[in-house]
Amino acid sequence: MNKIILNYILKNYLKTVFMFISVFFCFGIIFNLFDELEFFKNIEVSFITPIVLTGMFIPSMIIKALPFIFFLSSMWFMIKIRNNKDLLTLKVFGYSNFKIFLIVAISAFIFGWFILFFVSPITSSMSKYYEKTKSNFSRDVEHLVTFNRNGLWIKENIQSKQRIISANKTEGNNLINVTIYHLDKNSRLIEKINSKKVNIQDNEWLIENPTFFFPDNKIVSETTKNYTLISNYNYEKINNLFKNFDTMSFIELSLNYKKLIDYGYNKRLLDQNLHSLLTIPFFLFVMTAIASILTLNTLKRSDNFKFIIIGLVVSVIVFYFKDFSLALGQTDRIPLVVSVWVPVIVLSLFAFIGIIQINEK
Repeated sequence: MNKIILNYILKNYLKTVFMFISVFFCFGIIFNLFDELEFFKNIEVSFITPIVLTGMFIPSMIIKALPFIFFLSSMWFMIKIRNNKDLLTLKVFGYSNFKIFLIVAISAFIFGWFILFFVSPITSSMSKYYEKTKSNFSRDVEHLVTFNRNGLWIKENIQSKQRIISANKTEGNNLINVTIYHLDKNSRLIEKINSKKVNIQDNEWLIENPTFFFPDNKIVSETTKNYTLISNYNYEKINNLFKNFDTMSFIELSLNYKKLIDYGYNKRLLDQNLHSLLTIPFFLFVMTAIASILTLNTLKRSDNFKFIIIGLVVSVIVFYFKDFSLALGQTDRIPLVVSVWVPVIVLSLFAFIGIIQINEK
């Protein structure tokens, strides 16, 4: 009998979760499709392209929204079994509020780890496809900056020539071991500039002790003076281009953490994203606990609309609390990693007190 009841709880709970995921996915498709159509309105592509790109983009958004999806779906499931008297039946068979919560919350916790290890690699690949495809159609120079195993590469269009910049890595506001190529409109080399260090704090790059090479005259010119180069990019702009880590899975971030830092990725941003992903299973557990606190405190039948409003209000409060905590970390008021975990810790304390109270009812 216990196995049958456990299967009933898990089956109906997971069914509710996937129903809410489907609803979020459909709304995401509708809203994002308008953005994609706006992007491609002046580009000759088939109607299938915006639809495919939307389908590739939404799964990564779903992962970010999972704590709220599980919170709302947990509330819906528990209100449903309470209103149809299944909760009373479960209590007759010895299932207390705490036991029901534990089954649901542990399921959410395990689901979170499943997302990190099995779903995240798939969604990151979809995000890579999305970014690559959009960059092929985009006229924005932002898409001409990339990090790879050879370091940082930048391509700029300047008047009637092109500029290609390569650097082994970044150190603070500086590029290290930099080579700058200036090419004419036929992609022929005009000049090459080498430097051990280039400061890119603003758009006037300060090149330290540059060496110039002019292929037409086969002249190499070295100088001990600093040279200023005007660029469309600065440290902040380049750094902002790589704040989106949706193209990297949890496994990739964990295994290649040191390599990514060597490639020039910002350590703070890597830590923030890695720990944000790591909090997902714990957030699912805590949000399920809060849903249990709000719904399992009575056996009386209730109005679903009221709980929908409560659920939305709580979701908004938690969202802004997370955002506020992260802002404190990004402005160095508290350590960045701590700011990622603060919402989980605070909500866990609240949930612990609430679960004790509903277990007594």
